[in-house]
Amino acid sequence: MYRVSIINADLHPLYNVSDAYVIIEDGLIKCVGGRDECGRYVHGSKYVIDAKGNTVLPGFIDSHIHLFKLGYSLKIADLRNVYSIEELKNRLREYGRRIERGWIIGRGWDHEKFSEGRMPNRFDLDDVSRDRPILIIRVCGHLAVVNSKALELAGIDKDAPDPPGGIIDRDSNGYPTGVLRENAVKLVYNALPKDTLEDYIGYGVYSINYLLRNGVTTVHHVSATPDELDALYRMSLSGLLKTRVRIYLDYRYINYISKYIRLFDGNPLVKVNGIKVIVDGSLGARTAALREPYYDDPNNLGSIIVSEDELRRVIRFSLENNLQLAIHGIGDRAIEYILDSIDVFKGDYEIIGRRFRIEHASLAPLDLIKWVSELGLCASVQPSFIISDFWALDRLGPDRIRWLYPFKTMIKHGICVGGGSDAPVEDPNPLYGVYSAVTRGCYEGIETCRYTSMEKLSLGEAIKLYTVNNAYLGFDDYIGGLTEGYYGDLIILDGNLNDTPDYMIKDVKVLYTILGGEIVYRKG
Repeated sequence: MYRVSIINADLHPLYNVSDAYVIIEDGLIKCVGGRDECGRYVHGSKYVIDAKGNTVLPGFIDSHIHLFKLGYSLKIADLRNVYSIEELKNRLREYGRRIERGWIIGRGWDHEKFSEGRMPNRFDLDDVSRDRPILIIRVCGHLAVVNSKALELAGIDKDAPDPPGGIIDRDSNGYPTGVLRENAVKLVYNALPKDTLEDYIGYGVYSINYLLRNGVTTVHHVSATPDELDALYRMSLSGLLKTRVRIYLDYRYINYISKYIRLFDGNPLVKVNGIKVIVDGSLGARTAALREPYYDDPNNLGSIIVSEDELRRVIRFSLENNLQLAIHGIGDRAIEYILDSIDVFKGDYEIIGRRFRIEHASLAPLDLIKWVSELGLCASVQPSFIISDFWALDRLGPDRIRWLYPFKTMIKHGICVGGGSDAPVEDPNPLYGVYSAVTRGCYEGIETCRYTSMEKLSLGEAIKLYTVNNAYLGFDDYIGGLTEGYYGDLIILDGNLNDTPDYMIKDVKVLYTILGGEIVYRKG
């Protein structure tokens, strides 16, 4: 018998209990309560952890993460918090010197922060190197810029057509500028050296170690590919997998899903839930599909990148095979397109109860929120986008921004709202997501706050996004809560959240992460 006891725990704000005991035995929670109810179990425990009045919560669940891309992004050039093209070039030069040869790759830049007030192009990157190919991926992942060498290796010249669902930006003479949008980025991905199974395993391990430091014990791995799932299977066999993983396979590999359902059948950590589809782009790249043109680009409505026939084929396949659908929809036109495509099936299939998910659901006016609720769909949202999309007012204008990330209204209309990071797009720290949902960028002076302050969540509501709500989104009946009989997945923080001012929530750290009664991370 393997027993872990947590004593002197504060179970606020979800449970409204202080000085509590949490007893985990053989991987499951055996007792939650005071000394009288649970004290007798402490004797004989392998570990007794004194929480010292700090907050204890269920292990965090991230509803939307690209598990292996996160690990990969942690190894390439970090271009976050770059404030000029010159600074970006210097970071790339430094990274290029460190790896000495081959591709120079970076991710995380946002041109809205650049002092030059423009997008970088291939000539900027040629200043870094003309001999080595360079690829830099915007923070959203829906746009990238490459240098001339990378264009050459990818076969992108003046005569290259735009691929389906993608755009190659061109100058006035028709030559590629190096800016690639949506599916055009894949032309360069196809030219990259092929990663091995061992590479993928390395990315996965790197990612999981990072997640455990942030208290994440379960992830919903979206847009999963066969290479990633083969690595995940190897990791689970070798003991390298220290998180629970719920899989949403990229719809392009729909024919592989039966193989992976069988492969992970009975696996205690991994479960195949369904299929992921991307319908539009991002607001940052101006490729999210809008009903009305972009406020700062009057001739642009964004892009729908999956045909109606293809989307409905995937919806029907999911309905017939009892699979959950996770559909990326950021713009209001994309969300309407998704809802219309699902709605046509409700006469032949029961939709409510299937927990189909709209991923992001960023610009969601009231009519769409009501429609989502009527169909019984869920929303997998990314609260940290509220802050990172600090330029959103420029994109949408004052009339539409009211309905950007309207979490409170969604909840009021009975929609189950789960929280994710979309890592590596954002840092996968759920406490930063909680902070974002509670404060909505007010302390950063972001104008979105002025228009959407009524959508702030309480601390308890925000924590539920990353615990009980995400458990519901993932069809998990025994995680997401500190309840007898649930898996012993929990975290101990280095403070008491009830006593923490809302502007400091993002600075709270994780002291312990426990998965099924096993201590998988301990600070220091």
